[in-house]
Amino acid sequence: MKQLSLDNLRTFVGIIELGGYSKAGELLGRSQPAISLQIKKLENQLGKKLFDKVGQRHQANADGQWLYEQAKQMLAINDDIFRRLEDGQLRGRLRLGIPGEFATRLLPSIVGEFSVRYPDVSLDVTSALSRQLLSANNRKDFDLILALVNPEDPIEGELLIEDELVWVGDAKQLLNSSNLSLVLAPDGCVYRSRVIQRLKQQTNAWKISYTNADLYGLIAAIKQGLGVTVLAKSSVPPELDILKNKRLPALGKIKICLFNQDTQHPQVSKTLSDYIRSRIT
Repeated sequence: MKQLSLDNLRTFVGIIELGGYSKAGELLGRSQPAISLQIKKLENQLGKKLFDKVGQRHQANADGQWLYEQAKQMLAINDDIFRRLEDGQLRGRLRLGIPGEFATRLLPSIVGEFSVRYPDVSLDVTSALSRQLLSANNRKDFDLILALVNPEDPIEGELLIEDELVWVGDAKQLLNSSNLSLVLAPDGCVYRSRVIQRLKQQTNAWKISYTNADLYGLIAAIKQGLGVTVLAKSSVPPELDILKNKRLPALGKIKICLFNQDTQHPQVSKTLSDYIRSRIT
């Protein structure tokens, strides 16, 4: 009797949801060759190719998309068995603040899995600029905050990683040779501040062509050729490409920090903190 490896299926699902072998490897703590070997074993067992190579990316084909839906159900059943037999089931309400670009990139895997595993925990998620989340007026409204902090600024929270800021856009769109067009979040965004600071230090012309606080809005504008933007490398969505060009100056680093506030449900907060930490570090 043939039996599928749930470990291989979890890796397969991770590749699709995170957008690539490398991201799945970071999440699961495995090298890219190890991830590739798991997928090869799965494909050999099924006698089907599950991914097509599109540029530098692996994209699930029709068989892969079908298996993805089945694999999610199998993993959910497996996780539900353990969840229901665990002692001390977590309960309570948790208020999470998270920057929009990380909400887009991380919430499907972090909060989705967490909610399935702990259905008695009510998650109240707010996406906003880091500056807004950490302001004196708003900070008290959250139990847990994921936020960006400039390298030179002191932090009260836990430093998860010091990430690289990268230029991102659509590689199919040509950069304007005379006037660099920018697609940015509104004032108060740490990315926007860093970009403007660095561009003012050079002589090349630039302009802000589009402003939107929502990452999906920025992606849409980039796909329409309105310009390029900047993100932390770990938050770049699969729809965008990291750009390298002599007209695009180096932007330095950014701290990604976790602020675990006093809460009525410390065990719930600690558990979600562990989920976030494991997927970013």
